Amino acid sequence: MSHPHGRPIWLVLLATALFIGPEIAGAGTDEVLDWNVIALEAAAAGGQNNVVVTRTLAMMHLAIHDALNSINRRYEAYIHPGRAEPGADSAAASAAAARDVLASLIPRYGNSAQQARAMEVVDRAHADALARIRDLAAKAHGIAAGQAAAATMIALRRADGAFAPAQYTPGSVPGQWRPHPNPLPPNPPVPDPALAPGNLPALQPQWGQVTPFTLLTASQFRLPPSPGLTSEAYARDYNEVKAVGSKHSTTRTPEQSEIVRYWYEGSPQGWNRIARVIVGSQKLDAWDRARLFALLNAAMADGFIAGADTRYHYNVWRPVTAIRAGDTDGNDATAADPTWETYVNTPPIPDYPSTHSVLGAAASAVMARVLGSDQVAFTMTSGPPFAGITRSFESLSKAARENADSRVWGGIHFRSACDGGLALGERIGRRAAVHYLQRYQE
Repeated sequence: MSHPHGRPIWLVLLATALFIGPEIAGAGTDEVLDWNVIALEAAAAGGQNNVVVTRTLAMMHLAIHDALNSINRRYEAYIHPGRAEPGADSAAASAAAARDVLASLIPRYGNSAQQARAMEVVDRAHADALARIRDLAAKAHGIAAGQAAAATMIALRRADGAFAPAQYTPGSVPGQWRPHPNPLPPNPPVPDPALAPGNLPALQPQWGQVTPFTLLTASQFRLPPSPGLTSEAYARDYNEVKAVGSKHSTTRTPEQSEIVRYWYEGSPQGWNRIARVIVGSQKLDAWDRARLFALLNAAMADGFIAGADTRYHYNVWRPVTAIRAGDTDGNDATAADPTWETYVNTPPIPDYPSTHSVLGAAASAVMARVLGSDQVAFTMTSGPPFAGITRSFESLSKAARENADSRVWGGIHFRSACDGGLALGERIGRRAAVHYLQRYQE
């Protein structure tokens, strides 16, 4: 898939490459968690960026959920109403559902070599999963159940707007988004010299038109406007990020710098790994895990959809643009610095809201509802581009808050964008967990 202005999307986001981590070596122990890891590996191989991968994961996990619940109707189906044949094997159903969904999406992204690598990952995992099942009748019935659930999901999302052409013109007046630079040298490094300086076109501005998974509409929870350029609140946000988020900040602490790097990895990769870590300490069977990952990924997919709706509705400039042009905003409390640079690279999308914050809040809200408490302690190690940083958290909401703070401390979002993102994500995650995949009642 290419950027609407001709640059391949996988190159645009190469600096935030997907991370799978060492747990892939242990594949074969849990059908739901295994396919979560496999899907992320295939998405990375196939050139899917952080936005589109949330749609892929939501479709796959919802299909797995529906396949398992066609075998044993413990939770309400998302969309597939069918019933599996008695004795259908759940691992076969999960493998078939995952494989068919992923195989339907892989050809839509990347180049032919990437597509081949992605399909190799999926087909190898699919063959390995089925080879472990000895009961031929149970295997056949499970495969049929998974294929039926996948077919229903694929049909549902066939015309959801994900591949609609982008129509967007950058702004040109103070306060409006336009392409912006990376720090020099870029942080993290960008291997392609042509892309390293930044100044890239807006990434997938049509995403707010995609049909949501759990929301009634993309604009259901649209945020109010961010602070006006001449307001005290804007000046406060401006001066905070200018001080703490600059490349050479003297106020950002070493721990804050570490936090910026820790959370810089894409939200779908990081929050799915958090979920895998947490699930390992919970007494959840395949049905419970399928439900958790289906809700988690549907909410994060809706986070990007609703975030794009708000983001492109208001079209707010990023801090690096604002600070370099601070003498044009009409606010006497915002002094311009034409040479100001961010600590880390800024993604090529408008500021408000921070969808990094939206997805973190949506994910934490879903897990808190499903697990019955926000007070879930966990420790996780970061993936690329700043892999190997380990941090511990007392609760899901504190992790989401730190995730949001990291974007201010990195210089790439105003505080209002992060606070708005947390509020939007909380509403999305809570609604998904309350209204979908509830306990089935005969």
